[in-house]
Amino acid sequence: MKIVNVTVAGGGTLGSQIAWQTAFNGFNVVVYDAFEKGIERSKKFHQSFADLFLATRGASQEEIKATFNRLNYTTDLAEATKDADIISESVPESIEIKRNFYEELAKVAPEKTIFTTNSSTTLPSDYAAFTGRPEKFLALHFANGIWDANVGEVMGHEGTDPEIFDRVLEFAKEIGMVPIPIKKEQNGYVLNSLLVPLLDAAADLLFRGVSDAESIDKTWMISTGAKAGPFGIMDAVGMETMYNIGMLWGEKLGDQDKIDRSNWIKTNFIDKGKMGLSSGEGFYKYPNPKYLDVNFLK
Repeated sequence: MKIVNVTVAGGGTLGSQIAWQTAFNGFNVVVYDAFEKGIERSKKFHQSFADLFLATRGASQEEIKATFNRLNYTTDLAEATKDADIISESVPESIEIKRNFYEELAKVAPEKTIFTTNSSTTLPSDYAAFTGRPEKFLALHFANGIWDANVGEVMGHEGTDPEIFDRVLEFAKEIGMVPIPIKKEQNGYVLNSLLVPLLDAAADLLFRGVSDAESIDKTWMISTGAKAGPFGIMDAVGMETMYNIGMLWGEKLGDQDKIDRSNWIKTNFIDKGKMGLSSGEGFYKYPNPKYLDVNFLK
């Protein structure tokens, strides 16, 4: 089962990373976003990734040029998927939005196309019935900063064809990921099952006034040797995603504290345009956040 043409749905932070990493590793990639501003945002991300790869990852000018030549962009879903062998979906973390997307996708994508979701917290079985091809649908989940945190978590549902599961594991390896097979459905896979409780605990400490964001990050970084603390991680994840996930689980579990913390993020960050790393400011200011300063942990 040959994979040559890849469609990435969603031109945000992680979708743009997936598109760049996939194109850099030799695949033809179409970035789809429902809005022109999403396409323009993705193009800006890709230019910044080009600069990053030239400066820190040993890429040559020829490799960068070849990567850009493999990238195309469109707001037309039918055009984006007409040749797709596999699709990676990174649309907003909302069950309703994702279900609507898969219903539309099922109408236009070729029969051969494998559908994968990069959803951070929800399950393939939440969407399988809406895809029109449940046997060819599963999750391929990436961590933010995918060329450094290069795990590709592959999780099917009960109706996923085992051959498709194995092929997606292979594809993850082909684009430079370490494939991680998830043997049963689990909200949050392995990575977020470990990470989300950390971020929740940090947000709770800040929200209740126990400590400030920098002190919490310093504590975690000094004690564990981590490159970033929970609030630096939140900036990388993005405030919109943090808000959507918090509201999703707050409403699902009837957890008012999660809802209150999510609304606090909306009021203090999203409503002020502080979207995290992608906008240049969240808990820290970028491109030179304080937690990377040599004196931060002193």
